[in-house]
Amino acid sequence: MKITIVGTGGVGGYFGGLLANSGNEVTFIARGQHLETIKEKGLLVKSIKGDFVVRNAYVTSNLSSIQNPGLVIVAVKAWQVKGIADQLKTVVGENTAVLPLQNGILAAQELAKIIGKKYVINGICRIISKIEEPGVINHIGVEPTIIFGEFDNRKSGRSQLINKVFTEAAITNHIAKDIEVEAWQKFITICISGLMALTRSPYGAVLQNPGTRQLTKELFTEAFNVGKAAGVNLKGDFIEKTLAFHDTIPYHTYSSLARDAMEGKPSEIEYQNGTVVKLGEKYNIPTPVNRFIYNCILPMEKIARGIAQP
Repeated sequence: MKITIVGTGGVGGYFGGLLANSGNEVTFIARGQHLETIKEKGLLVKSIKGDFVVRNAYVTSNLSSIQNPGLVIVAVKAWQVKGIADQLKTVVGENTAVLPLQNGILAAQELAKIIGKKYVINGICRIISKIEEPGVINHIGVEPTIIFGEFDNRKSGRSQLINKVFTEAAITNHIAKDIEVEAWQKFITICISGLMALTRSPYGAVLQNPGTRQLTKELFTEAFNVGKAAGVNLKGDFIEKTLAFHDTIPYHTYSSLARDAMEGKPSEIEYQNGTVVKLGEKYNIPTPVNRFIYNCILPMEKIARGIAQP
């Protein structure tokens, strides 16, 4: 399959690397020294599942040069999606499927508004990974998984083809029975990221301290209640299962939002805790813990974006 990876970071680099090494025609979109190193040396993926190298990877910074791919995986940060959507309009062909793998619940809808709903398949992924240095991706934790589906949850021909391509690339994946539920479940779980950024602490430290563990449970519950108010079919035992899952994440691991905020970079706070707050206002659901976290990080976010002075 002809595949374009928009954003060769921890997500795009890992999954794109597997797709390239399984025989697909993969184009990586990257920039700067990351791009130059991949051109020169290939893409090295370090992984708890085993390291591998993508040799002679085709990589470019010019998204507009791509024409009629079968699949576009959008793996940029959530706040970057709107910025690349107009470029994607010139890339998609009649049979192109665009699969966003962002944190949050807004990316698929944002893309659909600009490039057309018929081209977009909603999706999520589970992986903890990052760019370790130019040309090197490091998969740190969690079984890498992609879950995806049409907006109406039908098992379309293109969904089944993508499932086949992913499976042949040894990517754990499945077509969702209800992609909205899957997206909300992922969304709720990642909202711990704001608390990690605020406390400047990894998963283990946050979850093993009684006070911040309770705050984690409360922020999950607020997001869960917002989802229920929005009509999402979330199950009642989800919070306890989510806490149990987080306990399996390696102690010293940070989420991408936490890393970005701590390093003074723009983060996805608007697409995580910020979205909980805004939807809570829409549905009249109290979100005091998420509101506190969001508003505490917002000054750092504005400094990182050059909106406020440090």
